[in-house]
Amino acid sequence: MRVAAVLIVFILLSTGCLGSSVPPYTSSKSLTGTTRKLAGTETLFFVHQSWAYWLQNASSEVIAESGFELVVMDYSRDGSDETAYTREEIEMIKRAGVIPVAYISIGEAEDYRFYWKDEWKEKPPAWLGPENPNWEGSYAVKYWDDEWKEIVFEYFDRIIAQGFAGVYLDKVDEFEYWGENGYDENWTARKMIEFILEIANYTRSKAGEDFLIIPQNGEQLLEYDDGRLLKTISGWASEDVFYDGLEPSPWTGEKVPLLDRVVKAGKVVLVGDYVDDGTRSQEDMARILDFIRRARERGYIPYVAFEDRELDRLDVIPGIQPPR
Repeated sequence: MRVAAVLIVFILLSTGCLGSSVPPYTSSKSLTGTTRKLAGTETLFFVHQSWAYWLQNASSEVIAESGFELVVMDYSRDGSDETAYTREEIEMIKRAGVIPVAYISIGEAEDYRFYWKDEWKEKPPAWLGPENPNWEGSYAVKYWDDEWKEIVFEYFDRIIAQGFAGVYLDKVDEFEYWGENGYDENWTARKMIEFILEIANYTRSKAGEDFLIIPQNGEQLLEYDDGRLLKTISGWASEDVFYDGLEPSPWTGEKVPLLDRVVKAGKVVLVGDYVDDGTRSQEDMARILDFIRRARERGYIPYVAFEDRELDRLDVIPGIQPPR
């Protein structure tokens, strides 16, 4: 039954019965990347069709053989320094034609990372805030504090030494938290923008100008941008754009206009919705393909993720993700 459902929906997609087709693009190789023409605009993209998000116990061998163009992964198999990937493993991924990008939280501290000190729970440093009630072991940080920046830059040194092609900056939206907890949001937004610009300058001075800088979520930060942030970043990533799990996303109207702004600036937009219940039923496949269609119509690059949000395996859908 699952095979039949997949075939039925795939045929519907191919014939256009599930909605309008994906906007076509043409590409030509250049010395610095690939120029893509989409919906009347010309952009320089480092990825065209596919990306993936695998944080828990990712296998470098599986990633290298996956067929995805770009994979966001942790610098370590389980988040600890002891299981960090070697440079040889990251270089193997790159030789296979996959772009490895390292996940890092810049707005929260995580108690399983190399920098964490046990005494912080009893005597926290001045820059450490409360624990995230929705994510055990993650703590808000005053990301503008120099001590936190030193920790983050040391983290980047490790990522660069491993050979990653870029960084995926999580918890950019922490400026909103502090804007509701004792600070003016105009100020916290400006401080987050300054932090991202510092990160770009620091990492690119070490790894080269092509080092990728991709913030995740917190698109509202663009409302405070004077143009420097959008000019500096390589792209933007966002979750729950069209679906919140298996249901329509309540944030589509907020996210899409800002992500469209990124596309119009000639930058990549990566979207990841947790729409796959794993059944491969006709309903599951229809939802998956609707998400893909809606993303591609706007020039975004979609990743279908499993509903459980564990990000502990690649979601490979034969013939659909990654596109072959």
